[in-house]
Amino acid sequence: MDLKSRIEAVLFVTGRAVQLDEIAKILDVEEQEIEDAMLSLIVDYSSRDGALEIDDENGYIIQVKDEYMDIVEKLCPIDISNAVLKTLTVIALKEPIRQAELKELRGSTAYEHVTELVEKGLISRKRDKNGRSYNLKTTPKFAEYFKLKGNSEILSKMDTNRLSELLELNKQ
Repeated sequence: MDLKSRIEAVLFVTGRAVQLDEIAKILDVEEQEIEDAMLSLIVDYSSRDGALEIDDENGYIIQVKDEYMDIVEKLCPIDISNAVLKTLTVIALKEPIRQAELKELRGSTAYEHVTELVEKGLISRKRDKNGRSYNLKTTPKFAEYFKLKGNSEILSKMDTNRLSELLELNKQ
């Protein structure tokens, strides 16, 4: 097996920045050999017209180039701040909930959180009957993201408990 391919496998599987000495230990190869092969591998990645690169800022990691991040953001787990996560928790546990009620519970920043959650596809927002507020509820993408069973609109007791654990509500 080619040493560069073995290093590439290590970088791919670890999914995090790895130091030369760690790669050497994993592959049972001298660190200098790893460094030489790594430099060659970096040149290979940078010379081809692909979506991946090897970054060496804090160790070595295979990552998607910046110009392809819009694709990654559509497919990969969603980054959610703690404040937005708390707002999502309220929506999930009280759904359907009126946006006006959510604002009372979470404050005026809830409006920004709702906008972000709608953009991420985790909640839906529809005008209520009188047209003065919105009704908010989770989407199938929400259920998929948190690995909940069944219809996201009707969470079972077990799923609600699991959601509470996932969102660290039980730590309060």
